[in-house]
Amino acid sequence: MSSFSNILNPVILKELANAWIKEDLPNFDLGAALAADEEVVAKIYCKSDGVLAGIPFANAVFNELNCSPNWCFNEGEHLKGTPTTEVAYVGGKAQRVLLAERTVLNTISRCSGVATTAKRIKNKLQHVNWNGYLAGTRKTTPGFRIVEKYGLLIGGASTHRYDLSNMIMLKDNHINICGGSIKSAVEQTRAVAGFVNKIEVECRSHKEVVEAASAGVDIVMLDNFSVKDAKASSLWLKQRQPEILIEVSGGITEENILDYAVPTVDIISMGCLVQGYQTVDFSMKILTSK
Repeated sequence: MSSFSNILNPVILKELANAWIKEDLPNFDLGAALAADEEVVAKIYCKSDGVLAGIPFANAVFNELNCSPNWCFNEGEHLKGTPTTEVAYVGGKAQRVLLAERTVLNTISRCSGVATTAKRIKNKLQHVNWNGYLAGTRKTTPGFRIVEKYGLLIGGASTHRYDLSNMIMLKDNHINICGGSIKSAVEQTRAVAGFVNKIEVECRSHKEVVEAASAGVDIVMLDNFSVKDAKASSLWLKQRQPEILIEVSGGITEENILDYAVPTVDIISMGCLVQGYQTVDFSMKILTSK
C-alpha cells in the first residue's frame, strides 16, 4: 500500500509527541532512579491479530527522546498475535526508552485498532463488489482525532471531513435554527461555502431528501433510515439527480452494513470506526544492555 506518513505535518507530530510525554511525566520521573543512562535495546511485540498503524506517531515520540526505532513491518501489514509477533526494536538510554514505552504502545494500539476495524469492514464491502466509500465520522477521541483519522486511511477507509472547516454539513440542529427550512439553511451557508466547499444535508425523512435535492446540495445524508427506506429514497434521488452523492449513516453496524451496500448509495459512514473500536494489544520488553 502507499505510505500516508508524508501527509502528516511534522510540526504537529512534534507538538503531539511533546504533549503526550508531558502528560505522562509532568514533573519527576521517580522510576528513573533505577534506569540511569544505561544503553538498552527493547523489543515491541504484537499480542493480538491486527493491522499495524501509527508508526509516524510512535516515531515522533521516540525522536523527542533520542531513541532509535527499527520497524520489522510496514504500516498496513497484518500482524499475528498468536504466537506473538516481533514488530520493532528500539535502542536508547534506559530512562528514555521507559518514558516512551506507554505512550507509544497506547498510540499504536489505538491507531491499529481503527485500521483493523476499517480493513475488516472494507473487505466485506469489496467482497460483495460495492465500490462506494466506507467512512468514519467526527466521533473521535478529543485530542486524538488525527491518530484515529490516520488509522482509517491505513485501513482503507475514508476519513470523512476532518473538522468543521472541511465541507459544510447541515444537521438537524442547523435546520431547526433556520425554522425547519432546509432551503433557507442551504442558501445562508452557500454564501460562505464559495466554489470550494461542498454542502451536505442530514435528512431524517424522504420529505427532507426532496427538499435538500431541490435546494441544490452536493451530498444528501440518509440519517437513521431503515434499509427499506434508504433503498427507496436513494433510488428515487439517483433517478432524478444522479450527480448528488448519497450517504447513509446512523444505526449501521458490521452485522447489517451489507444490507445498505447498494449501487445507489455512494457513502456509508460509521461512528464505530473511531468510537468503541477494539484495540490491538502491544507490549515492550527490554532485552539487554547495548
